[in-house]
Amino acid sequence: MKQVLPIPPEVVQQVAEYFSLLSEPMRLRLLHLLRDDEKCVQELVEATQTSQANVSKHLKVMWQAGILSRRSEGTCAYYRVEDQMIFDLCNRVCDRLATRLEQQARSFRILNSKL
Repeated sequence: MKQVLPIPPEVVQQVAEYFSLLSEPMRLRLLHLLRDDEKCVQELVEATQTSQANVSKHLKVMWQAGILSRRSEGTCAYYRVEDQMIFDLCNRVCDRLATRLEQQARSFRILNSKL
């Protein structure tokens, strides 16, 4: 039997922090908006219909984590997705959720047909 080595607490903490980035719906919305090309903060504010402060807060968190890159042009800040792997992760989660929902729907149909 293969021995499992303990994971250092700081590694576990970093992994948990990375996953926590995706636990915020606004961040997922922003990632979706940035999927194909970069956008300035004002475009993201308009698309999400929320405050500039809220959008900027979430962009900063993702930028600090290395998921986004940022460039300034005049008075505008532009963001784009730097780590495209984030979409692979999101797609895998969405595929898994879709599979679970399909299984639940089948179970409900079976139950409904027996009632």
